[in-house]
Amino acid sequence: MSQTMLVSLHVRNLALIEETEVFFQPGLNILTGETGAGKSVILGSVALALGAKADRDMIRTGAEYALIELTFEGSEEVREALRRMDLPAEDNQIILQRRVMPNRSICRINGETVPIRQMRELAGLLIDIHGQHDSQILLQTKRHLEILDAYAEKELPHVKEAYAACWREHSAILQEIAENELDEQTRKREISLAEFERDEIEEANLQAGEDEQLERDYRRMVNGRKIAETLNLVHGLTGEEEGNGAGELTGRALRELSQALSCDDGLGQLVQLLADVDGLLNDFNRAVSEYLSDLEFDEEQLSETENRLNTVNHLKDKYGSTIEEVLAYAEQKNQELDRLLHQEEWLEQKRRELSENEKVLAQLAQSLTALRTKAAQGFQKDMESALQDMNFLHVEFQVSLTQKDSFGAEGKDEVVFLISTNPGEPVKPLAAIASGGELSRIMLALKTITAKQEKIGTFIFDEIDAGISGKTAWKVSEKLGILGRTHQIICITHLPQIAAMADHHFYIEKNATDHSTATTITELSEADSLKELARLSGAAQLTESVLANAKEMKDLAEKKKQN
Repeated sequence: MSQTMLVSLHVRNLALIEETEVFFQPGLNILTGETGAGKSVILGSVALALGAKADRDMIRTGAEYALIELTFEGSEEVREALRRMDLPAEDNQIILQRRVMPNRSICRINGETVPIRQMRELAGLLIDIHGQHDSQILLQTKRHLEILDAYAEKELPHVKEAYAACWREHSAILQEIAENELDEQTRKREISLAEFERDEIEEANLQAGEDEQLERDYRRMVNGRKIAETLNLVHGLTGEEEGNGAGELTGRALRELSQALSCDDGLGQLVQLLADVDGLLNDFNRAVSEYLSDLEFDEEQLSETENRLNTVNHLKDKYGSTIEEVLAYAEQKNQELDRLLHQEEWLEQKRRELSENEKVLAQLAQSLTALRTKAAQGFQKDMESALQDMNFLHVEFQVSLTQKDSFGAEGKDEVVFLISTNPGEPVKPLAAIASGGELSRIMLALKTITAKQEKIGTFIFDEIDAGISGKTAWKVSEKLGILGRTHQIICITHLPQIAAMADHHFYIEKNATDHSTATTITELSEADSLKELARLSGAAQLTESVLANAKEMKDLAEKKKQN
């Protein structure tokens, strides 16, 4: 299985669960158990690890925290998402951990602490959870367009992308026109302000990098006296004027050592080194003298530098943090003035751009409509077939595709799913006729025909069997088995027909002691699975005939898998 798969769930101190760990497998994983055993807690723990809202009451009585950990085998797409989030993605394993404490919770992905927002973002690529209430999205007509587009994924994306880019341009032009259609009084006021700001900058005649040089000059002038005193002292200590400066002493040492050279040629290297020192001191003193000469300035120079620096900083405070930004602002004002002074010409040009944009937008919207119309035909046929397989004996499914009067972010199309489940009755919107149990089956039918487009590898179904029994239950069971061939399915059920289809069967049990109650989950052996099927069938006792019936049910499910 190339998609992402949930490998294990580890829960500690959550509600009735003291500690349990379960390892899921590819295919159809079925969870069953007595009413009140804690099946909802198991799925709730998965949702918590994926970023659902946490409540302190979820923590097991007497415990300081609750811990939920999910381990996935990730696809390349998920690993790429981790890299974009700057999270570890070295191998196929992805570990999501959430520690829930009374006042806060801590989320980690592959050991790195992350905000809850990032946990939820990644969850959208890992797993798809469907409870009975999640089927309510079918009642939201705004989601019908999304579902149809997902079905048409092969042909539609590049046209949608081109339309989206054109739509963004369309929106930007409209906004520009709306912001610049000014009445005469407002236009004159805007012109006056733009001219003032532009002139204020241009009159300053700013030069790139000028502010940095002014700062250096100003600091040097303000601290000039202190600098001069220090340099005069240094010059005296290293020069020759005082008679005991480093320069005088080094010169005397050099003369003495040079006289000794006539007695010993081996002193030549030392003489050269000392000569170098003497030369460096002389160079240093000349440099100090030149710097002292440059320090000569009067109060007028200081005042001019200070005023210029104030002017530059004033403009930077108003128009940008750097001189380059201030100059760019002035250029922006020039362009704004040109637009204001020639408003009608500018608006006419924008209207022409808008007209050209709308021609392209209309062509792309027409292409979207054509692709959606074609997809709707296939979608209707596939949904009717899938619904018939779900024991909707007399079903008619239609996709109503109509046009809005204006362009929108997704084109001009409006999509509504219509259905009739009784012969002779006209099709009506799903929201008008579908019950909760029917919605669950419709959602499952939808999943079976869109599974190939799904990038998520793991589906969780809770209460998919609500309101069904008998032959319909077998139909739902078959559809889950079909989904299990290409995806990992985790399903909680109360029906033996669905449980019989399991590739892996898990039992959720609540055990009570004198002091506490705990929920555990274990994978059943083949023999224990048959006993659980018998219990789900309503048998009061596990007689040989009851177990034989359970075995017959399991064999029937295996035949349906093979077919």
